[in-house]
Amino acid sequence: MDLMNRMCKPYLDRFVIVFIDDILIYSKSRKEHEGHLKLILRLLKKEELYAKFSKCEFWLSKVHFFGHVIDSEDIHVDPAKIKSIKDWASPKTPTEIRQFLGLAGYYR
Repeated sequence: MDLMNRMCKPYLDRFVIVFIDDILIYSKSRKEHEGHLKLILRLLKKEELYAKFSKCEFWLSKVHFFGHVIDSEDIHVDPAKIKSIKDWASPKTPTEIRQFLGLAGYYR
């Protein structure tokens, strides 16, 4: 992960998110995305790092990434996560209240 962060440092939070060995490349347009994708693939090749093609997904308009849904409009909380909060049984003890507030606060 440290290698990936050092390698992608100039591009992090501009159009790349790296988590362990996952690389998420995002762009506002297809043309811009093509440039970003080429840049990162060249960078991987230069560093002699290789992506397993069968695990790669390209040109997605919506991505589920760590409990969030990222699309061309914005970053949203995954509806499946919100459902678990809506369906949560009413807390009855101080510990249950803290657990619920912790989860709800994260997704706020």
